[in-house]
Amino acid sequence: MHTKQIIQTGKQTGEATKALVMVHGRGGSAEDILGLANYLPVNDFALFAPQATNNTWYPYSFLTPPKENEPWLSSALAVLKDTVADVQATGIKTENIYFLGFSQGACLTLEFVTRNATKYGGVVAFTGGLIGDKIYDQNYAGDFAGTPVFIGTSDPDPHVPVERVHATAEILSGMHAKVTKKIYKNMGHTISQDEINLVNELIFKEL
Repeated sequence: MHTKQIIQTGKQTGEATKALVMVHGRGGSAEDILGLANYLPVNDFALFAPQATNNTWYPYSFLTPPKENEPWLSSALAVLKDTVADVQATGIKTENIYFLGFSQGACLTLEFVTRNATKYGGVVAFTGGLIGDKIYDQNYAGDFAGTPVFIGTSDPDPHVPVERVHATAEILSGMHAKVTKKIYKNMGHTISQDEINLVNELIFKEL
């Protein structure tokens, strides 16, 4: 099970009015994902990066039946819930909380926000989709109320089928997220400069 370990950096809470929750991928770390902030216009943000036990949020593919990834999956979702509660406790409003995840972290991020849909600042998923051997619609509730969401992926990707990305975008759009989906031919399992440029324009632009 995961213990709550959150690295906090960026602008001091109490001063920051916006926060970015950054979720690392399988084999990655909170420190790794925080490095991405150097490429984003988030100088005014408080940054929160939870750390997975053994650097993995859940043991098997995100396309495995969810019960086979338990209790790790529920524990990982609970860590994100705790992270959001920590952000809110600093006085930052939910509509000013942003999320960013890569790979396994993108899947976890999408799963969390779709189970807890509300008006967020924005959501960035670099290569990810909703979790499960199929889409479990009954798990998802709420209204994104126009939250901007970016999902980028390679076609093909060794871990994330493009069909799941399409299905995920459809679910989020149906819950009133403003989804931008970008499929890159043979990009590989990485984050491209084009994706960075797009999220800076669509998600982190000065409001």
